[in-house]
Amino acid sequence: MTPLGVAAARDALTVSQLVRIVKMSLEERFRGVWVVGEISNLKRYPSGHLYFTVKDAEAQLSAVLWRGQAGRLAFDLADGLEVFLYGDVSLYEARGQTQFVVQKIEPKGVGGLQLAFLQMKEKLEKEGLFDPAHKKPLPRFPGVVAIVTSPVGAAIRDMIRTITDRYPPARILIYPVRVQGEGASAEIAGAIQDLNRWNAADVLIVGRGGGSLEDLWAFNEEAVARAIFASEIPVVSAVGHEVDVSISDLVADWRAPTPTAAGERVVPRYAELVGGLDRAAAVLRGGLLSALELARSRVERFEKGFGMRLPAQLVQEAERRLDEAAGDLAAALARLLEGARAHLATSSAALEALSPLKVLERGYSVTRGETGEVVRDAQRLNVGERIRTTLAKGDVWSRVERQE
Repeated sequence: MTPLGVAAARDALTVSQLVRIVKMSLEERFRGVWVVGEISNLKRYPSGHLYFTVKDAEAQLSAVLWRGQAGRLAFDLADGLEVFLYGDVSLYEARGQTQFVVQKIEPKGVGGLQLAFLQMKEKLEKEGLFDPAHKKPLPRFPGVVAIVTSPVGAAIRDMIRTITDRYPPARILIYPVRVQGEGASAEIAGAIQDLNRWNAADVLIVGRGGGSLEDLWAFNEEAVARAIFASEIPVVSAVGHEVDVSISDLVADWRAPTPTAAGERVVPRYAELVGGLDRAAAVLRGGLLSALELARSRVERFEKGFGMRLPAQLVQEAERRLDEAAGDLAAALARLLEGARAHLATSSAALEALSPLKVLERGYSVTRGETGEVVRDAQRLNVGERIRTTLAKGDVWSRVERQE
């Protein structure tokens, strides 16, 4: 064995130096690459970091997903799941171990949100949240209809218009929430819980207009599903369009294909009720007249059969009393029907006057800050801040010049 020369010994690298050179070379060469493989040996640490191995039939590579990226995953990782990984190759100097630092993960063969939807659906279905036995019937004549949705947009206007047109006696309670983005699911679940705690409505509509799977994702969150399931108030889910199916649709007591259909389902048609009342009155009137005619015929037969033995004036008196009774019943029935119609007309006019849309038409407006919250105090606005004012027809954007 040739002894190590003095020059060679002087030029030798330390382990740390060599590892650092290899680390720099790897990270420079393999930055921002996609890898496909199967997850195994998945470990979740209290810190929130995920460590696992990604492998194929011939090799394997250690990988790490830091807490920040792990918290944003819509679906759950599990051993055996085939995935696409995007990230950087690095070297853990303390162990001299190569590892893949993951920045993005997509399941192979299906989108991340779609996989998350399927995982949540399977989980809740096993727990019985979709069981028809738990679904509550909707009230036939609701006094108060609560709507949990965004206070702006076509969906809320469609629901208000449909409900007020079909059934003017119903009162509408709007609980405004965000319907997409971070924190939306917590607001929706909180609104459902508040309305139940206050016992504020007879039926509850939860929903929004159409959008992409990402836009509708708040209604696939577990918090919303469990709030709907726990609701003592019957819940109608109206999320997106007819082709969109969300977790809230599956848990709710009734699923409406659109927000407009939700409004049609929760209240009856007022005109049909009035028509039914008129038909019932006609049947009642006919029955009373038939009974009176039968009684009159019996009196006439009695008069003919016993007229020789009973004074004729007794029979005539009985007939007069029957005629008077018939007149009194007809008059009472007419007053009852007229009073019912007057009460319904008064209720309809009063509720129409309280409609949010009518308030706007009388010249009032609603002003919101840049965050979308309704402004009730001028001191909460800053000079230069943009504000949005909703009128009966259209919106106006302004900028604050001063406060008073």
